[in-house]
Amino acid sequence: MTVAAPILGGRLPDGLLRFDIGHADYTALIDPDAAFWALERKDQTGERDAVVAEWQARRAEFLREMEMLRFHLTPSAVYFNPTERCNLDCSYCYIPRDMRRNGEHMSQERLMDAMARLDEYFARTMPEGRTPQIIFHGAEPLLNRNAMFAAIDAYGDRFRFGVQTNATMLDMGTMDFLVARGVSIGLSLDAPLSEVADRSRKRWNGDGVFASTVDAIKRLKGYAGYSVICTMNRENLEQLTPMVEFLHAHEVPACMLNVVRCTQPGGRDAWVEDQAVSKAYLAALDRSHELFRQTGRKMVVANFANILISILAPTARRLMCDISPCGGGRSFFALAPDGSLFPCSEFIGLPDFAGGNLFTDRVEDVLNSPAFKQVTGRKVEDIAACAPCPVRHFCGSPCPAEAHEANGGMDQIGAYCGFYLEQARYAFRLIADGVADDYLWDGWDEGTETAFSFGC
Repeated sequence: MTVAAPILGGRLPDGLLRFDIGHADYTALIDPDAAFWALERKDQTGERDAVVAEWQARRAEFLREMEMLRFHLTPSAVYFNPTERCNLDCSYCYIPRDMRRNGEHMSQERLMDAMARLDEYFARTMPEGRTPQIIFHGAEPLLNRNAMFAAIDAYGDRFRFGVQTNATMLDMGTMDFLVARGVSIGLSLDAPLSEVADRSRKRWNGDGVFASTVDAIKRLKGYAGYSVICTMNRENLEQLTPMVEFLHAHEVPACMLNVVRCTQPGGRDAWVEDQAVSKAYLAALDRSHELFRQTGRKMVVANFANILISILAPTARRLMCDISPCGGGRSFFALAPDGSLFPCSEFIGLPDFAGGNLFTDRVEDVLNSPAFKQVTGRKVEDIAACAPCPVRHFCGSPCPAEAHEANGGMDQIGAYCGFYLEQARYAFRLIADGVADDYLWDGWDEGTETAFSFGC
């Protein structure tokens, strides 16, 4: 599963790396340490002196920005798991099967205590004017709906809330409650056909849940605060382009096409080789762009948009999986139903990564625990396959839980090195062609400024 892709390009005498983006007219010049880049026309290499001069003049500034982004953030979000249980038995789930089937709910009293403690923590640490976020996650959080709703009502003016759900319990009353309070809603659906989607996402008795998820998508039409996650895996790869067409036709505002993580054995069984997943994924992105040009209606593929933004404006990225160290334990952490704190939900099935307990320990102490430091100390510079890579700060060698469990340690790459490399090449091609904004949220660059412009 450890498949390292070749680095396309080479180091120039001035220290920049040339990165072949697969474009007829342009190549990229990159300083991987500073996440600085410029596009150079292949027939105008004599203009490189201007790039080098600007790069050298601004390099210290860019390095400071990357240092701040990588090592000096404090958490602003919590993935809150109000229950260990799930009413589904999805084949690739990162939460152990026994935990999902026989686990415990967090009582309402305990959940409200947890919210009070988190409120106190963020009151100490959040900059003035910023609001922390709670994402109820799981397992299936709506199995513990009453406790969760009590927290949303009690703390609606203190936190932004989100819910990631399999939609099986998203009845009209539940949906009305969430929509009325502006809660963001994430649904999971892996294909536009029940016979494909239900292969991997199913109840304990084997029944699929395609119909209930599609019903929720229809009922949420017009609500800007929802999205759909499609997990790319061995069962659904041929359906990615039809999936984009399906979601666009249902006017879904945003989706994520996520590779299946290989932290648990089920995920490793569903893993798809880099070449195959890259081909299917990029074809789906192409189709999403065609649909936007045809209809004028944009459906952002959020995980790819984050890769694009990491190149265009590294410190403006919204997701923190594609940077090293990743956001786990730095920009967010995860809370298990027993109060245990983990760097990310991906680690909840790995007890060695519990850094402490919300009900007995200060969050600040947990963030500095040895368990968390294993994750927050993971740097691409220390990974042999990543150290020479031009795009290492547009990728981050995710995922640390996956690298640890599937490939043997934090000093190893994750399961999709070649896939991330192809995403970066594709993103640079879009920038060279002047169409990158078509793939991004409207207004994504508000509050940003151009530090350097050269090439196209």
